Amino acid sequence: MGGATRGKKTKISQEAFDELVRENVEDLGMDRSEAVEDAIETLTLQGVDLSGIITSGTDTPHPVLDTLNKLKQSEDLSATLLHHFALLCAAPDDAAIASRNGAVETLTSICSKLSTSSDPKLVISALSALSSLLRDVQSNETFARCGGPDIIIAIISSKQQQQQQQDSVDLLNACFSVIAAAATGSEILKESFVNLNVDQLIINTFNQIQPHSIPAALYDAICVLLTSDDHRVAASQVFGYARRFAKLGIADALAHSLRQGLTSSSLVSACVALKTVAVNDDICRSVADKGGIDAVLQCIDDSGEEYNMAVARSCCSLLCK
Repeated sequence: MGGATRGKKTKISQEAFDELVRENVEDLGMDRSEAVEDAIETLTLQGVDLSGIITSGTDTPHPVLDTLNKLKQSEDLSATLLHHFALLCAAPDDAAIASRNGAVETLTSICSKLSTSSDPKLVISALSALSSLLRDVQSNETFARCGGPDIIIAIISSKQQQQQQQDSVDLLNACFSVIAAAATGSEILKESFVNLNVDQLIINTFNQIQPHSIPAALYDAICVLLTSDDHRVAASQVFGYARRFAKLGIADALAHSLRQGLTSSSLVSACVALKTVAVNDDICRSVADKGGIDAVLQCIDDSGEEYNMAVARSCCSLLCK
């Protein structure tokens, strides 16, 4: 416990950083760029976490905050504005600035309001913007406090009930991207999604959509939900989740997806996902009985002919499992 406490960095507010810069200018006679550089160096040496702090030292409105304010004030959201915000937040530093200024709360609220929207492009843009923000423990915990898991699960459920495949793949991909981002490093969010029966929605996706059209992010979500990566907890529940997923038929569905072979752009992801589900002998035997091993061997042969080393490595790793 003591080591964890010593390793934790101190956080400061934007106002405190700006005040330190102001003091360097007024009291020490530094020019503004020198004052900013000195403030950054001093705080860094003191072990202060500057993520999310605007350190440009200019009075020009920051593009991320300018766009975020437009999102907060807009009564008629546009996919263009949401897409622009997502692009800005692709940079980790800008995503941290946005998160520190309430972007996660804002985007989660927007996704909730748009959950019944008839404009899939608008919903996809909002989900993409939200997933770009979920990069650390703080932002993920904020997402949880805002009821994010319930909102995402509700969007997926609504789309699956409509069973409109034409525009559903991109929307489902955006939803599963949010799940993967949110659950990374968070045992609490993994549990939240599993308690909301995300496994049933995953198997529904496999059953309702053609194998070659399965959203790529679905495989990522399976891997994240079944990976023990939250070092704050002593014992993870992901082993139990994997058995639950397999019992529902997700392991068999993944094995079936391997039959697409090298024609599938998500073959590597499918291999990795199946490896995370196959946690015991019973599951492995079930996969073998469904032709999973034959499919893997065929993929290895094909990857050798095509010199596709990424597929070969993934398939060999899965075969060893």
